[in-house]
Amino acid sequence: MWGWTMAVKIVTDSTSYISEELKIKYDISVVSLSVIFENEEFKEIGIENETFYEKLNKGTNIPTSSQPSLEEMYNIIEKHVKVNNEVVGVFLSSDMSGTYSNACLAKNMILETYPDALIEIIDSRSNCMQLGFAALTGAIAAQKGKSIAEVVLIVKDNIKRSRFLFIPDTLEYLKKGGRIGGASALLGTIFQIKPILTVVNGKTELFNKVRTKKRAIQAMIDKFIEDITQHGLGEVMIHHINDVEGAMAFAKTVEECIGKKIDIAPIGPVIGTHVGPGALGIVYYTKTDL
Repeated sequence: MWGWTMAVKIVTDSTSYISEELKIKYDISVVSLSVIFENEEFKEIGIENETFYEKLNKGTNIPTSSQPSLEEMYNIIEKHVKVNNEVVGVFLSSDMSGTYSNACLAKNMILETYPDALIEIIDSRSNCMQLGFAALTGAIAAQKGKSIAEVVLIVKDNIKRSRFLFIPDTLEYLKKGGRIGGASALLGTIFQIKPILTVVNGKTELFNKVRTKKRAIQAMIDKFIEDITQHGLGEVMIHHINDVEGAMAFAKTVEECIGKKIDIAPIGPVIGTHVGPGALGIVYYTKTDL
């Protein structure tokens, strides 16, 4: 190979919601999931969030989502392998989508053509920036020249140190999309209950339930403070689904607690379709295992 060094490249999917700026900075490749309205299909990375949520408000049916095709997955990984790079793919929970299994299929197909290729595929067991942080920490390690084995360990380690808490504005979307997991016990409860949801072992689960949205936000902040007091803070981000004002107010409250600026990450169409507009969440990882 005339002595050029191989690099480790990170591939993830669009439900990580990593900002454009960070994807460019750390050379992260993204394969896109799609959303399907009655008769139109959009790639998640090809439609503006505002446009999508406007369509969602006007539509009568909740759209469905679909995983990237095997061909797209193959192409995005092969692009790196062709130029002698190693690939670590980090994808959304295999309990939520077939994206991970398609990545495994693509890997096996690529190995038939490129038997010396080094490709590792990781199931993040989550989505949104809980997946995003796992991919990002891997990409940062790769840029520092870590080996593929070290990058894989760093990604898996990050997954163990992260938490995602969120409150849907309504349970209607989770119910219709069949993605409610262990939180299904809530469906019979009276409507004043505000559930705080989390992702455990790849599925949406109930973390806690309180009476009002304000209390739910406070309960999420309390858990965050408890975790970082015990385990230290790596990074934190506030998520929202089409509720910029709510997210800014949430971020401001958290900033006052920790004395540090916090970024806000909007959630796109695929997860937005399953959770519904108005949801707010906090994603973070700590310095030691939770």
